[in-house]
Amino acid sequence: MAAAAAAAGGRRGKAPRGAAGRRRPRVAVPGAEGRPRAATGRPADEEVSSDSEPESPSLRRRRREAAAEEEVEETPQEKKLRLAKLYLEQLRQHEEERAAAEEEETQPADLIGDRLKEDVLEQKGRLQRLVAKDVQPPDPASIRVLRGHQLPVTCLVISPDDRFIFSASKDGSLIKWEVESGKRLCAVPGGKKGTEERHMGHASHVLCMAVSSDGKYLATGDRNKLIMIWDAATCKRLHIFTGHRDAVSGLSFRKGTHQLYSASHDRCVKVWNVAENAYVETLFGHQDVITGLDSLSRECCVTAGGRDGTVRLWKIPEESQLVFYGHQGSIDCIQLINEEHMVSGADDGSVALWGLTKKKPLALARQAHGVQDVRGLQQPYWISAVAALRNTDLLATGSHSASVKLWKCGEGFRKLEPLWDIPLVGFVNSLAFSAAGDFLVVGLGQEHRLGRWWRVKEAKNSICIIPLKKRASAPSPEAPDSS
Repeated sequence: MAAAAAAAGGRRGKAPRGAAGRRRPRVAVPGAEGRPRAATGRPADEEVSSDSEPESPSLRRRRREAAAEEEVEETPQEKKLRLAKLYLEQLRQHEEERAAAEEEETQPADLIGDRLKEDVLEQKGRLQRLVAKDVQPPDPASIRVLRGHQLPVTCLVISPDDRFIFSASKDGSLIKWEVESGKRLCAVPGGKKGTEERHMGHASHVLCMAVSSDGKYLATGDRNKLIMIWDAATCKRLHIFTGHRDAVSGLSFRKGTHQLYSASHDRCVKVWNVAENAYVETLFGHQDVITGLDSLSRECCVTAGGRDGTVRLWKIPEESQLVFYGHQGSIDCIQLINEEHMVSGADDGSVALWGLTKKKPLALARQAHGVQDVRGLQQPYWISAVAALRNTDLLATGSHSASVKLWKCGEGFRKLEPLWDIPLVGFVNSLAFSAAGDFLVVGLGQEHRLGRWWRVKEAKNSICIIPLKKRASAPSPEAPDSS
């Protein structure tokens, strides 16, 4: 297996280590680089507690005694066996409930075996459900349009249960929508420049957002270098992370955890622990602004490096990064398809499929959205957004070419085949598939999320929900990739 690239020699900033050599989450100190702090004049609920208060020896002794009493004598083998039994029991209950709901006659034991096989393939990055061939051309009349933002929609995410959509805009506003009814459940208006100290929400363009896999936390990043953490259920702001020196352009929660990765135009990636309100470390390597970031369950993330022409995989525990080359222009968007493959788009009009063991693209579609006439010159439409239905062969790409395109990945992710064009006028600044794959959400605007190079006046700043209907067919096999 060919290595993607040698570990880059970029500098790496880390949190201090304790006497045992383990990383300690940093406690917030006002104004410290890369650390969360409660801004002056912010509500009291954002105050970050400090553990710097001295403890009496008797209190420390009582705590140690209480911790010792709570410890359960258990060998590593017994712990593994207990966790395995717990996992199998949870799988059995889940599959029995699903079988009962769908009135299937399949035995639960068979369902558990299939689920275990699927989990193994997913962890190895070899799971590829073949669903693209069954997707029917979407009916433009079935597209639902949600209006609420005054300026272009820049980013959106779907809650893990597919019930809610969170969206944000250049006007600084944040809105939570109910998918079924299309209603606005809560909205946090954007503030004007200079009101950062007293305004609850963002006071500049929101460029990125992420939701944790348990649906508890929502994170948003803006041009003012701030990352805001919200309670996803109530839209109440919990705290603010500071430390980036330029616009925050990418956010992603590691699946199954509350670890948050952030990317910025300051060319670095930061790691945070949201549950503990703590900064962990900073990663360096990109030579230009970072424009996008994504992660799954492994302790790593991928980034798009704008005009430095690279895509990078950051291996957090190994303290290394792999560098990939393939696009000719600025790489503006990126998303993981599974643990071993990803898709990216650039302003040279190309869409690339990557395997994490090859430093060149496995497949490259040039001028994916066609070309436009700019002052007498034929130039490709920029790829402004990409999305993947996780662990499948179905992709979506967006530009300002008046359509969103659906694509099918060939076996082994070595081919990109166009499927359908969905007519939508405006800049497609964000795309997201529902977890079940039954709808696609599009964030539209009159301008590109990162600038004002063009303006599509006839476009509506809105969120579009596109139903994805599938042909009735036999269950699609899972195809391990051959790369």
